[in-house]
Amino acid sequence: MIKTLTRQGNSSALIVDRALMELLGIDHDTPLKITVEGRRMIVEPAEPQKHSERVKAAIEKTGRKNAELFKRLAK
Repeated sequence: MIKTLTRQGNSSALIVDRALMELLGIDHDTPLKITVEGRRMIVEPAEPQKHSERVKAAIEKTGRKNAELFKRLAK
């Protein structure tokens, strides 16, 4: 498939057809990861960022420790 860029203000845009989006399993809200290898541009759905277990544990601990405070602030 050969595509050309479309002017979009001071930038250029690559229009992705619906059929291609369906093949990739993406929609208008899907974050995309763009990488360049030599003269190739690779566009793929971005993998969701994973929080480390340590960060998750800290968030949960803070929530438990300050639960009463958070309830009062919510009122």
